[in-house]
Amino acid sequence: MVRILITDDHAVLRSGLRLLLDREDDLEVVGEATSAEEALAATAGGDVDLVLLDIEMPGMGGLAGAEALRAAHPDMAILVLSMHGEADDVRRAFAAGASGYVLKTAADEQLVQAVRAVAGGERYLHPALGAVLAQPDGPRGPVDDLSPREREVLRLLALGYTNQEIAEMLVVSVRTVESHRAHVMTKLRAESRAAMVRHALAAGLLDDERGGE
Repeated sequence: MVRILITDDHAVLRSGLRLLLDREDDLEVVGEATSAEEALAATAGGDVDLVLLDIEMPGMGGLAGAEALRAAHPDMAILVLSMHGEADDVRRAFAAGASGYVLKTAADEQLVQAVRAVAGGERYLHPALGAVLAQPDGPRGPVDDLSPREREVLRLLALGYTNQEIAEMLVVSVRTVESHRAHVMTKLRAESRAAMVRHALAAGLLDDERGGE
């Protein structure tokens, strides 16, 4: 029996996924979470085999959440379920520790197949994404070399949050944030906060915030 934790901030989607997965004899939904932080707390007991994880959620978000879950549970399967099928999103998800990537538009059979595949130790990629990943990469920038958590810290720093505020938002210690900040500055060769903001703007990390104003 594969024990599954559904992590998504939309209650209707969680309910639909639970109904889909629970009707399979070899799959069991043992819990639900609305954020990566809740997923980390729910998996602390070690009674979850697979986390079904959305990318866009409040708090640390799915990519940083996948990285944290992988660090805490190296053998646990992580299946990303997302509306986004861009190559960059897929690559970042796998780099963060995801075992598989499925679009929310996938048929029920594809999702169940993906769950069984990653639970069995395989990697799974939604069939429609194969052609996307086969396209040549665009030019890489310095921010592309940051880990998902470092990118998130950079984004929050560029938005003006303090180390203490970022630590509270990401549910980590201030020292951890300071360490991430130091790594970001080293990788970007940025000697000031203003320089980091310029990198964040150039990489489009603040596009969503500006679009929502």
